[in-house]
Amino acid sequence: MDLINRGLAIARSPKHTAWLCPLLLLADAALCGLIVWKIPYTEIDWKAYMQQVIQYITGERDYVKIHGDTGPLVYPAAHVYIYRFLHDITDDGTNIRLAQYTFVALYLSTLALVMQCYRQARVPPYVFPLLILSKRLHSIFMLRLFNDCFAVFFLFLAILCFQRRLWTIGTLAYSFGLGVKMSLLLALPAVGVVLWQGMGRDRALKQAVVMAQLQVLLGYPFLAANPRSYLTRAFEFSRQFFFKWTVNWRFIGEQTFLSRSFSLVLLAAHAGLLSVFLATRWLKPGDSSPVAALKQLIDLPTAEKQKMIARRVTPEFVLTSILSAIIIGCLCARSLHYQFYAYIAWSTPFLLWRGGVHPVLIYGIWAAQEWAWNVYPSTNTSSIVVVGTLAVTVVASWFGGDQKAQHQPTVSDHQHND
Repeated sequence: MDLINRGLAIARSPKHTAWLCPLLLLADAALCGLIVWKIPYTEIDWKAYMQQVIQYITGERDYVKIHGDTGPLVYPAAHVYIYRFLHDITDDGTNIRLAQYTFVALYLSTLALVMQCYRQARVPPYVFPLLILSKRLHSIFMLRLFNDCFAVFFLFLAILCFQRRLWTIGTLAYSFGLGVKMSLLLALPAVGVVLWQGMGRDRALKQAVVMAQLQVLLGYPFLAANPRSYLTRAFEFSRQFFFKWTVNWRFIGEQTFLSRSFSLVLLAAHAGLLSVFLATRWLKPGDSSPVAALKQLIDLPTAEKQKMIARRVTPEFVLTSILSAIIIGCLCARSLHYQFYAYIAWSTPFLLWRGGVHPVLIYGIWAAQEWAWNVYPSTNTSSIVVVGTLAVTVVASWFGGDQKAQHQPTVSDHQHND
């Protein structure tokens, strides 16, 4: 009985993640090597990425004219630069095995970032095994080579920097990730709130300018050639969705899925949920209502009050806010494809724990979610489970956002300039 109690105490004590994380990383590294060795690579987008990069190398800068077998180039400029680099180190994209090992390194680096973000938020050890158990996530990285993998890496790098109050580095990381894939726009409302409360209005506005400047810098070769072409393709909001590829809303039927009214309902739900979280959760550090917060944009709080607000922007608050924004966006997305699980798999365990869900239920919900995302092609049942687990996670994150985070003083508390 004493042994069981000691085991439970270890599983609940965040300090034990210091030795647990390296062991989990080593175990996952071995698993990744085994996956690359034993499981055949599946061609989906890699060939098209390489075809598009070749057109870029030969001098094409008009996004409308850059195509691959799967269609036109629809990702921002950082995607092009990253896959240009991969093209060069993989013998013009032909050395798939080397590309896979490159993505193994990317996966393990991202996992290490995620673990560190969790540790900053003082997540207990029993949650951490869920970070390495996803079959679908391993597939997305090392068997599919999707660009979402890079976007997720920069997302968690930004989160970790924000947790450590390395504001400008975090801003650059987030903006670069947005330059890989515009899916990271889902996190933008929470990122804005974190920066505003963590830094104050004026400095947060400067960070917004930095984000915009980096986007212009990354896109400059294409903006100079045809700005309309680049902006409408790289950041396309009017994209048509195909019912046959949807993972989340298959159970509503194709006619409803394609209807404009359904699209408007999802848009309204997204705006509504963001408003609820903003009004009741994301403004907690300032202890202010939305109206009072708007007034503070004009009539700035005193320096002393701003320092008090900034101290309340804890690592827990940063991680909860940004990941909840991601999950809200995924819940209200008209169509999720399998690679979107890269944004969900490492968000769910934390948000369920933060919402006070019992450990057994956390593992149960995670298992249901993992099962649903591994059903191919998706079915009515699997899509119901996908939407249901996202909804449960959103509710849990709302309850989690109401918890008073215990601030852990660090030397970074006094670092407001990086």
